Amino acid sequence: MERRNAWLSYNEADEKALEKLAKDYRTFLDNGKTERECVSELSREAEAAGYVSLDKKLASGEKIQTGDKIYAVGMKKIMALFHIGEDPMEKGMNILGAHIDSPRLDVKQNPLYEDTDLAYLDTHYYGGVKKYHWVALPLAIHGVIVKKDGTVVNVTVGEAEDDPVVYITDLLIHLAGKQLQKKAAEVIEGENLDILIGSRPLNEERDEKKKEAVKNNVLRILKEKYDVEEEDFLSAELEIVPAGKARDCGLDRSMIAAYGQDDRVCAYTSFAAMLEMETPKRTSCCLLTDKEEIGSVGATGMQSRFFENTVAELLGGMGCYSDLALRRTLGNSFMLSSDVSAGYDPAYGECFEKKNAAYLGRGIVLNKFTGARGKSGSNDANAEYVAKVRKVVDDSNVAFQTAELGKVDVGGGGTIAYIAALYGMNVIDSGVAVLSMHAPWEVTSKADIYEAEKAYKAFLENA
Repeated sequence: MERRNAWLSYNEADEKALEKLAKDYRTFLDNGKTERECVSELSREAEAAGYVSLDKKLASGEKIQTGDKIYAVGMKKIMALFHIGEDPMEKGMNILGAHIDSPRLDVKQNPLYEDTDLAYLDTHYYGGVKKYHWVALPLAIHGVIVKKDGTVVNVTVGEAEDDPVVYITDLLIHLAGKQLQKKAAEVIEGENLDILIGSRPLNEERDEKKKEAVKNNVLRILKEKYDVEEEDFLSAELEIVPAGKARDCGLDRSMIAAYGQDDRVCAYTSFAAMLEMETPKRTSCCLLTDKEEIGSVGATGMQSRFFENTVAELLGGMGCYSDLALRRTLGNSFMLSSDVSAGYDPAYGECFEKKNAAYLGRGIVLNKFTGARGKSGSNDANAEYVAKVRKVVDDSNVAFQTAELGKVDVGGGGTIAYIAALYGMNVIDSGVAVLSMHAPWEVTSKADIYEAEKAYKAFLENA
C-alpha cells in the first residue's frame, strides 16, 4: 500500500496555493518562537479574520449564536478558537488539537555569573533534546521579564540583522580525546549548557581587584535597554532558541528548515484551516496547548481545565449550560490530535519499519497509536473512527499515509490525544512528517504542509 508522492498530482493552481501557505507559515515561525509569541501572533490574526475574544463577548451580554467566531486565551500561552455551527453543541464539535511549545533552553531564576572574565546565563533544558545539538550555534533570547510592580518587559535578542547573538561553547577537537569517548547523552552535560553573553568589563572597573566587572557590564546593558535589575530574573521567562529565520530547504525549494516545527507546523495549518471555514454544520474548534513537550502538565497544558472551562463558558454564553450538556458536548466530539510524525530518514533506516513509516512528500500522516514498547501511553484510535477519517480525507482528495513512530521497541513518544480521549471523544493523531525532530533546525515538506491544511479543513467541514 505504498502511497504516491503528492508533488506528482499538483497543477499550477495547487503549486501557487502551496507556496503562499509555505510563505505565510515561515512568517509565523519567525514571529512565534515561544508559546507566548505564538498566542500573540495568532490572536492578532484571528481578530483580523473576525474572531472576538470570549471575555469581551460575555462582558457585552450578547448571546453567542450560530456563525459567531470566538477565541479564548489562558495565561498568554494556550488558546482555543471556535466557529459556532448550526447543530446544537451537545451533538459535539470537530476539534483540531495541536501544541505550540517546542524543545529549548530555559534561563534559570538565578542565572547570571562570571568566570575568568566571561559572563554566562545558566540554563535548564526543556523537553526532549540531544544536548550536543545546542553547542556552537548562534542563539537568540526570547521571553519576558516581569518586575515587582507588574510591568512586563518583552525581550528579544538575536533576531534583527544588527542584533548580537548568544552562544554555547564546545571543546576544541584538538583536546577532545576523552570527550569523544563518552556516550552521546554525556558528551555535553545539562549543567554545561550555559549561554556566553559577555566578555567586556565595565570601564570604571578595570582594576584587577574589582570582581565581576564583566557581569556588572551585562547588568548595565540590561538596565539601560530594559530597565531591569538582576533580581528581576527571579520573575522572568527567558527562552534560548536558535537565531535566524525559517528558510526554504533544498535546491528545489521543496522543504522548509526551521526551529519549532514540532508542533507549530500542525498548529499553524490547523489555525489556517479554521480561518477558511464558512459557517459549519458542527461547531469547529482549534485548540493550541502548551507544555506538551514535558507531559502536558500545568495550568496551560492539556491536562489543565482550560479547555473544559472554556467550553463551559461558551455553553453559558449560548444559554444552554449544564453539567450534562458539557459532558455531552465533549463526549460527542471528534478530534484530530494535530501533531507531527517521525519522517523516514534513509541515513537512519534501521530505526524504521518501512511499510509503516511516514515519508516526506506523501501527505498528512495518520497515527492510529503512538506510545512506547507495548503501546504504553497511547490513545489507539478505534477502527470505526479511523475509517471515518479515511473517508473524509479520501473524499476531499487529500494525500495521506499511515505510520508508527519507528520500529517496535526502538523508542516511542506521545501527544495530547490520550488526554482528550478521557472525555470519551474519538481522537486520532494526524500531522506532518518531520526530519531531525527536536533538533534546533527541523525539516518538513511543503507538500505535506499543504496536504495537512487541506485535511484539517476537510475534517472541520465533513467529520
